[in-house]
Amino acid sequence: MSSEFSRRDFLRYSGATGAAAIIASTLAACSGGPASTGSVGAGSNKDLITAVIGYGNDQSWDPTQTASAFAMAGINHIYEGLLDTDPITREPYAALATALPTDANATAWTFTLREGAKWHDGKPVTADDVVFTFERILDPEANVLVGNFFRSWLREVKKVDDRTVELTFKYAFPDAAPRLTIAKIMPKHVFGQQGAWDQAKGGKAVGSGPYKLVQHNPKSNTAFEAFADYNGPRPATVQKMNWLTIVDAAARVAKISGGSAEAQIADNIPYANVDQLKQQGLTVEGGAGMNHMFLMFNTATKPFDDVRVRQALHYAIDKQKMIDVALKGHGTASSSFLNEGHPDHKRASVVYDYDPDKAKALLKEAGADNLTVNLMAVNVSWLADCLPTIAASWEAIGVKTTLEPQDTAALFTKMDQFQDYQVVAAASNPNQFGMDADLILRYNFVEGGLWMKYAHFDGSKDAKALFKLMDEATQEPDKAAKTTKVQKYLDVIAEQAVLYPVVHTELMTAWDPKKISGVRAQAYPGINVLQAKRT
Repeated sequence: MSSEFSRRDFLRYSGATGAAAIIASTLAACSGGPASTGSVGAGSNKDLITAVIGYGNDQSWDPTQTASAFAMAGINHIYEGLLDTDPITREPYAALATALPTDANATAWTFTLREGAKWHDGKPVTADDVVFTFERILDPEANVLVGNFFRSWLREVKKVDDRTVELTFKYAFPDAAPRLTIAKIMPKHVFGQQGAWDQAKGGKAVGSGPYKLVQHNPKSNTAFEAFADYNGPRPATVQKMNWLTIVDAAARVAKISGGSAEAQIADNIPYANVDQLKQQGLTVEGGAGMNHMFLMFNTATKPFDDVRVRQALHYAIDKQKMIDVALKGHGTASSSFLNEGHPDHKRASVVYDYDPDKAKALLKEAGADNLTVNLMAVNVSWLADCLPTIAASWEAIGVKTTLEPQDTAALFTKMDQFQDYQVVAAASNPNQFGMDADLILRYNFVEGGLWMKYAHFDGSKDAKALFKLMDEATQEPDKAAKTTKVQKYLDVIAEQAVLYPVVHTELMTAWDPKKISGVRAQAYPGINVLQAKRT
């Protein structure tokens, strides 16, 4: 797979850019047309969990490449890492490995694999599979998505014996334990075959986790069954799961509401439906995290090369009105790139509190007080609801504004072709991969990364200075010193406002407590039901 293709996959298959996008893909592992979404069994089946996922299911299922909300949630039930993390607390625990590392500051970690661990086809999990997986992740030619989260600090992975591997670091990296959950171990005998990575992309999944994939119908549903030979720490709690993909909000809500509701759990609940579902006896809870709407500017197009113009357009937005009207109170105005609940958060040196007078002054100072802006945006429903507030806010300071919401795939096809644009509004949530600040920021801000190329910021003097600060923070082993360095470069990102959040939002999950227990709402797209049970 070419490096250019993998970078495009990073965006097109991303829950971060609105995973509701309909993106055609070749599904080599599937045959025939979509089955009925009820084909796995009726919703009353005590051995079945039916879930409604509000994101597309016709995207990549390759664990090394995907950022699809649907696929990543499914992968977390099918595959294991050496270590995995709790979906809510994000605390690491031993998965395929038998124990957590004892020294977070060591530059080499040795892991023993769980005795008796098997792949879903019955073959044993070995050290060769671990080495095979990490060789792909670290391969600069493959340039897979998750490689961005490992290549800066992980030097190599070596086989010691059939059940033992050694990971060697370039320097001490205490955040390595939770980071390892991103690297889902894959069977060499399956995915080492010619063309197998394309099959993985298309939906072929052979893992060692508690559930195995048994039916995959893009744009319809994916079905799972408990893996009888699983002997790990979080076994399946039901025999079957059927996950429906329903991007349309009204249809998604209908599946979990009413007396004949088919589903027991649904994610991506629209804010406008929260009270309705609660009145029907459903539990609806939110997870607040990194989920945000950001503005990205084309710094190669005047006057957006002027930082004062970028800052002015942020100052001009009435964020509280946006939160009250569009988000029904389920949002927070950004005071840093990181959300306020993040352990490394502090108010940035520049915070874009609503200040239309300052916005007008900055535009006048930059000679752009007669500005006309075309704002392209992804058509994610909650984000689209925010656009009128942006337009009204900009018009109020004299900026003539045209809104251009469109299908996510269409927008990023234009980005891939580097077509000219002014400003883009999109959605992002790096918490799908993890919580540490280094990971979150490298999702967007990485030298040679496509986001930086989209913004025409990569290669600039300011970008090179930013990347240097980020590398210094990554290599800092002391937690307190690292946090200080992270917050220093977060100030730079805030001041530059090249790609910067407007609001952080809450993601809502609904479930029927009479039918399912043990559910926890997560702050990133998708669901995790490894600890949920049918009641």
